[in-house]
Amino acid sequence: MKSSTWTAADLPDLTGRTFVVTGAGAGLGLVTTRELARAGARVVMAVRDEARGLLVADGLRAQLSGRCGNSLHGSVGRVEVRHLDVSSLASVQRFADDWSGPLDVLINNAGIMRVPLSYTGDGLESQMATNYFGPFALTSALLPRLGDRVVHLSSQLHRVGHVRTDDLNSRARRYDELGAYCDSKLAVVLFSNELQRRLQATGSAVRSIAAHPGIARTNLATHAGGLTGRINHLGPLLNDVEHGALPSLYAATQDVPGGSYVGPDGLASVKGHPAVRRPSRRARDAVTARALWAATTEVVGPRFAFPL
Repeated sequence: MKSSTWTAADLPDLTGRTFVVTGAGAGLGLVTTRELARAGARVVMAVRDEARGLLVADGLRAQLSGRCGNSLHGSVGRVEVRHLDVSSLASVQRFADDWSGPLDVLINNAGIMRVPLSYTGDGLESQMATNYFGPFALTSALLPRLGDRVVHLSSQLHRVGHVRTDDLNSRARRYDELGAYCDSKLAVVLFSNELQRRLQATGSAVRSIAAHPGIARTNLATHAGGLTGRINHLGPLLNDVEHGALPSLYAATQDVPGGSYVGPDGLASVKGHPAVRRPSRRARDAVTARALWAATTEVVGPRFAFPL
């Protein structure tokens, strides 16, 4: 399924729809928030640094209501800021407990990449906590309120990831910064696919969709350093942040089947316009996905167990 040259200008009128975007204060999350609001949506920016998020939101509101006007459908939506540290299970629980009213789409965008070994207050390896455990818990906590779909941000690096269901927190093996990132992104796609299978089995209309930005020039890769950081300076060979956000926007608003994997349509899905692609064979392994689901539920605890 190809989208031809779909861009943010093709977003439908999102007036009356509510989105949560995690990690919305910069990079892909910021562009995603801006474009959804430009199409009329109410967008809740779920950010770890609330003070900075408020400043960013003020800038967005000024930009969207500027004298030239740049709304897609006559009027812009609303942008709100709420605190959420997805690496903290307590923060995830507070965010979910404080939520009231409808929620159409959850976009699990927040992520970190290639950081030194550290553990959160919950005893979770930080990359797995931010990129996978937190989104798993947040999706579970918000699912009863979710009306349309959840979009999980992954990476093409999931293709070289490995999931050790007996050691999800890198306690029993040598820690590798890039390897841990790849593992977390493979876990995201496995989770997205398993969630879709379970939703479908219960007759739910909610969809679970994975998306990836290709290789986008964002601070995430720049700050990673090493080869990953140097790749980020290849300029025209990569997606800029505007194009990098398109797969998330497409997955969140278009008629995309549950269980899809959306990414750029170019060579090796590095850059281009969004299209439904195919994840790795490992990411499509239903047996591993079920085992990961069970192991993850043990890690995050019964309060985040899905009723599926």
